[in-house]
Amino acid sequence: MTDTHTHAVRARRIHFDYPEGGLDRHYVQGDLVMSHLVAYLSSTFPEGEDFFVRSVRHYADQITDPVLKEQVKGFVGQEVTHGREHTALNARLQQMGYPTRLNERLTRMALRWDERTFSPLTCLAMTAALEHFTAVLAESLLGDEDAQALLGATEVRKMLLWHAYEESEHRAVAFDVYRAVGGSERRRIWTMRLVSSTFAGSVVMSTALSLLRDRAAYNPVRLARSVWSLRRSPFVKPAVRRRIRQYFTVGFHPNDVDNTDLLNRWQPELFGETGQLAANMRR
Repeated sequence: MTDTHTHAVRARRIHFDYPEGGLDRHYVQGDLVMSHLVAYLSSTFPEGEDFFVRSVRHYADQITDPVLKEQVKGFVGQEVTHGREHTALNARLQQMGYPTRLNERLTRMALRWDERTFSPLTCLAMTAALEHFTAVLAESLLGDEDAQALLGATEVRKMLLWHAYEESEHRAVAFDVYRAVGGSERRRIWTMRLVSSTFAGSVVMSTALSLLRDRAAYNPVRLARSVWSLRRSPFVKPAVRRRIRQYFTVGFHPNDVDNTDLLNRWQPELFGETGQLAANMRR
């Protein structure tokens, strides 16, 4: 039986600053497409995290397991902080020419439509599915030096490492709430199919529209090189795709893949007295 209570989940007081001029225009190591793609993903987080919190909180009163109840509190605190910090990053990216404000508005409209259209249980299933995506990508970042190298040494790198760590920490909370309130395997898997298609489509379309606003994208050689380099991205490696597809397996649980060693390795590296985020946590 899978241990669903492996990791404690707690919110951390932390803050990141993005002073004007502190980031290059194409801040992901000069990569054109990846800079726009990461900016788009960041723009979805404030509204997305709010949606996750609402979906889980809807069922919080039905949770009787005291450990899971504490994890839900930590999950909510972490997600609220994620939304706040991505809002700050998105404001800087907007000033740099990325359409984060428009994408935030469109994300809010789409998620509100979902809440009007689908039942609370399906919205919770959507949250669990999207949390699987973010956790797999987060653990790919934490576990792959090539992925870390893409982020250089900027404040964005530190923020994304922190976000990745906490996504890995609470990856099973929404899933466990869904199970605890009687969510079926059929609904879980069907919802993941829906989420997979819409998520992939929105990433491709929104990144392309963002690129159209960037003069650098009209350099055919640079654009072609950037698109071609996506094929070698650490985030689309076969192992990453396999982990995402595991969600479609009946009986799947996020903790089927143990991330204890990964979290234990990064905890002092990020949050220790001399960790990468020590200064950010003192602010």
